Amino acid sequence: MRFHFAHPWALLLLLLVPAWLAWIHRTTPAALRFARMGALREAARGRGGVLGSLPDAMRAGAFAWLVIALAGPRTGAAVEERTSDGIAIVVAVDASPSMLTADMRPRNRLEAAKQTVARFVRGRENDRIGLVAFGGDAMTRVPLTLDYGMLLEALDGLRAGELNDGTAIGDGLAAAANRLRRAPEKSRVIILMSDGMNNRGALDPRASARAAAALGIRVYTIGVGTDTTAPRAVARAGSSVRYAEGPVSTDERLMTDVARQTGGRYFRARDTRALAGIYSEIDRMERTPVRVRRYQRHTDWHLPLLLAGAVLLLLEWLFRATRWGRVP
Repeated sequence: MRFHFAHPWALLLLLLVPAWLAWIHRTTPAALRFARMGALREAARGRGGVLGSLPDAMRAGAFAWLVIALAGPRTGAAVEERTSDGIAIVVAVDASPSMLTADMRPRNRLEAAKQTVARFVRGRENDRIGLVAFGGDAMTRVPLTLDYGMLLEALDGLRAGELNDGTAIGDGLAAAANRLRRAPEKSRVIILMSDGMNNRGALDPRASARAAAALGIRVYTIGVGTDTTAPRAVARAGSSVRYAEGPVSTDERLMTDVARQTGGRYFRARDTRALAGIYSEIDRMERTPVRVRRYQRHTDWHLPLLLAGAVLLLLEWLFRATRWGRVP
């Protein structure tokens, strides 16, 4: 709990207390002060002394309490509520063996994609994100979630070639759209990354795109890698990969059609820097406004101070009305 004043400027009025006491002292006639000497001697034996100045002290104390009450003493803290509609995003990553092509840092296309997606995830707030991997088949690795730690762990564990050879873009897109189909968020987005051409799967990518568009899902497609020759993975044995130079290509026309049918965009990432820039652009386009409401929860303490001031004023009146307040 934080103690503070609602109107701290009012505390400046406390400066009037010593000024008033000094004025009272200066305006009391000297003769009267000397006349009171006998009373003061008597008070030293129990009847005066401090009692002579007690009424003024009571009035000054009452004024001080009333000023502090006017300043609005309170305890409490500011409370902030943040609400957002959020965005539902599914990242569909091509995990076919061709993603092992070593033309992007740090090691290959898949590692570059994983690192870039991880940075994108860490930059989001209030958005549920899912992960779909596809190769010859498609599989949901993580359903829509706000548990970004679990999502990043699954992303780090993604390995090329685990879903058979080939590239089933239509199946990967359908799996991602299925995860978004019942999502309550107003904005639903698929980010699909692939480095090759659709050559496997039961579903045509354009048909999957039309189905996604009918569900109100927007698709951003990213073509990953160079389009000339590059070190391609030609043989795998456990964790080791053998490479050989060979031609690589991406069906950019297909990826462009898929994105346009859903109101999205197609991007081409020929290196890691371009890939990071694409995700930054998508991040800017797919931001949802966050509504912030701030208010104060506090307890006011002015009433006890007003009561204390009133009690002092009453005591001062009683004191002056009795023989204790009369000068002999």
